[in-house]
Amino acid sequence: MTTVPATMPAVAYRRSLPADHPESLVDVELPVPKPGPRDLLVRVEAIAVNPVDHKVRQNVDPGGEAKVLGWDAAGTVVAVGSEVRLFAVGDEVFYAGALDRPGANSRFHAVDERLVGRKPASLSFTEAAALPLTSLTAWEGLFERLGLRGAGTESTGTLLITAAAGGVGSVTAQLARALTGLTVIGTASRPETAEFARRMGVEHVVDHHRPLAPQLAEAAPQGVDYVFSTNGTDRRLGEFAEVLNPFGRIVAIDDVDELPLGALKAKSISFHWEFMFTRSMYGTSDRQAQHRILTRIARLADAGALVSTATRDLGPVSAATLRRAHRSQESGGTIGKTTLTGF
Repeated sequence: MTTVPATMPAVAYRRSLPADHPESLVDVELPVPKPGPRDLLVRVEAIAVNPVDHKVRQNVDPGGEAKVLGWDAAGTVVAVGSEVRLFAVGDEVFYAGALDRPGANSRFHAVDERLVGRKPASLSFTEAAALPLTSLTAWEGLFERLGLRGAGTESTGTLLITAAAGGVGSVTAQLARALTGLTVIGTASRPETAEFARRMGVEHVVDHHRPLAPQLAEAAPQGVDYVFSTNGTDRRLGEFAEVLNPFGRIVAIDDVDELPLGALKAKSISFHWEFMFTRSMYGTSDRQAQHRILTRIARLADAGALVSTATRDLGPVSAATLRRAHRSQESGGTIGKTTLTGF
């Protein structure tokens, strides 16, 4: 049994600073959290970095307090709360957690068990850490927001995924190919991102630096039925309206303040937001759905139907390696997911 110490190493930020500033992320020693009634205390073995990490760092100034980021983790349960029912000490788990609680860039982390899945047995901690946030986003976007049924040939038509080589895009493509009958088209602009997108399940690649409509007229002559937009939704909404068939559907995950939704009316196109932290942030009665989704993701991974999108590991978790990871995320040129392993 793991002996849990009183304090732990972690990486935090105290002020919103550029990623290349030496104090944008700092090494700290913090008390080990006490698990609440439905919490697991997890010894974190690996983490992954997402755009949400640098967005919070840039936009939420903690005013000198040590705020810990990190919403992708894999590790081992070392203690459980008094009302935990789904897990036991010793279980290997993976999860994204909750945006309104401390993140997982720490040696130990407390997380609500309803947001956690058992780690795929076939994957290492590092490989598993790359999957939770993107898998939850992709699953909720496809099957809850777009309304796909996920039963093989029952869901037919054409799906367009923007930035299909990114973290969310690459999992969305895999789930669509594995669980639906959709033709999957993805956008990419470089040879290496196009090749990665194809490996993830994209059948046709179009260049998002060029007008989409002429390319999609060739790749999808029957039109597009669904769009999974991961970035640039405000810039591309007019193009989506042009290429979507009547009664088409769009789900978007990026951050935009204004959208010309009137462009969608003539075709009765529906628009949906997807934010995988909604369930945890608002304590919805169905938040255990994320446990069930991650359980399905683990089964798909162990069956070989879903592969980890981890592409680069920067070594042990530290302020220096996390600053590198944040700089990479902010560049907008990452392929798949960046991970860090150990402390």
